[in-house]
Amino acid sequence: MTANGPVPAQVRVRITDASIAYDRTPALEHVDGSIRAGEATALVGPNGGGKSTLIKAVLGLVPVVSGSVTVADRPPAKARDHIGYVPQASSLDPEFPVTARQVVLMGRYRKIGLLRRPGRQDRATAEEALAQVGLGDRAGTRFGALSGGQRQRVLLARALSARPPVLVLDEPFSGVDTVSQDVLVHALARAKQEGAAILVSTHDFTVARDLCERTCLVNRRQFAFDRTDAVLTRDLLCACYGGRVVAFDGGGLVVTRT
Repeated sequence: MTANGPVPAQVRVRITDASIAYDRTPALEHVDGSIRAGEATALVGPNGGGKSTLIKAVLGLVPVVSGSVTVADRPPAKARDHIGYVPQASSLDPEFPVTARQVVLMGRYRKIGLLRRPGRQDRATAEEALAQVGLGDRAGTRFGALSGGQRQRVLLARALSARPPVLVLDEPFSGVDTVSQDVLVHALARAKQEGAAILVSTHDFTVARDLCERTCLVNRRQFAFDRTDAVLTRDLLCACYGGRVVAFDGGGLVVTRT
């Protein structure tokens, strides 16, 4: 505690007036905000608006041409051991002959090294991560034989098995069934409770509202980076999505064309 209230949570990812370009062509400009331990930030915006670009910058895969991005107070390329990354399941080859357990154990290699065999503790951690995403009974199932939602849950378990302080997820709810979405949200809520800082790209405004304390709204530039209830408003979303109407439907926000 301080004299003025609780001590703020530790900043794990700091983005300071960052602009990112490909071959000198700006892809995303003037993003400014932070992601703190024990909190989730939703990354929201239209397709092609720069969400994946910002994720790549946090992962250290694309250069920041002005401003800065830091993870654990260092450049992202030097902080990859601090980041657990969850890609879209559709980006992986379902025919690759590995089991769910083997996929999750891949998340342990940064700790044990590529040339060492996983030990008892590593296997126990992998089993725990699979149980956390509701797939403890599917550890021996071939990854490609699982449903799309189950594969997404395995990829989250892989990231969780490394117990990283930062989790970055690229559209984890895209195309998954309701059961898998609920499991993913629950697992991420637990990760927050355990101190993870989470950045999650999503088109699902209901998930953003329910899971994320803060939201970063982008479309080639930042429109807002603030408390989720202050960002997911009709005016800001209409501005960001380019003249579309934002309406409430069943408690969630839906964006429709005018």
